[in-house]
Amino acid sequence: EVQLQAFGGGLVQAGGSLRLSCTASGFSFDDYAIGWIRQAPGKDHQGVSCMSSSDGSTYFDESVKGRFNISSDKVKNTVYLEMSSLKPEDTAVYHCAAGPLRAYGHCWLSLNFGSWGKGTLVTVSS
Repeated sequence: EVQLQAFGGGLVQAGGSLRLSCTASGFSFDDYAIGWIRQAPGKDHQGVSCMSSSDGSTYFDESVKGRFNISSDKVKNTVYLEMSSLKPEDTAVYHCAAGPLRAYGHCWLSLNFGSWGKGTLVTVSS
């Protein structure tokens, strides 16, 4: 069973930084896409970043490119989201997600249709 748990959310001022962590179990990082999806109040969920550990590919939504970075530690079964230059519009619940690459063929699709963990709230004040 895929299990994901995100940590590290909180309140930060605009321009600040925050690092989210996600501990994962029940699957191999080499076979899955893993990443982050967020949902702001009253809005649809949005893919933030996706990582395909099998080939090292990473993907970012245009709104966070250059500000966010994704990385993983396979020994610790943990994926991280480093967020910098945060903006009020980054305020959202951030979910860690993972999905089998073989089933969906692409990082974003695997993430969107895979398993999501309970999110962590990030609030950016102006």
